[in-house]
Amino acid sequence: MFTPKIPPPDTAPTPGTSLVPPLTGLVHPPACTCHHTPATSPNPVPAAPPAGPVVRFTPGSLLVAAAGGTAVVLVVGTVLVSMLLATAITAASVALCAVVLRSLLNRPNNR
Repeated sequence: MFTPKIPPPDTAPTPGTSLVPPLTGLVHPPACTCHHTPATSPNPVPAAPPAGPVVRFTPGSLLVAAAGGTAVVLVVGTVLVSMLLATAITAASVALCAVVLRSLLNRPNNR
């Protein structure tokens, strides 16, 4: 079942031949049959100027970008610290509840 199926030697392709026949004799029709020559314009279109940077920074825009980046960092930092604090408070309260329950369940007669 897991052995490879090898074709008999008479049907196996030789290394120098291909299984795909070559494409010969294909003739493509012309895209246009009107036989005209392309018209030349008397006023040639000027070439486009070389593309420069799209965004130009001024000192004011750099200041705004720096202030915006600082604000984003402060907001994201505040959110992450608050999430960490919430996790720590939750863990501490769960640990305190576990200690209280353990002490209540271990000594039921000492109440």
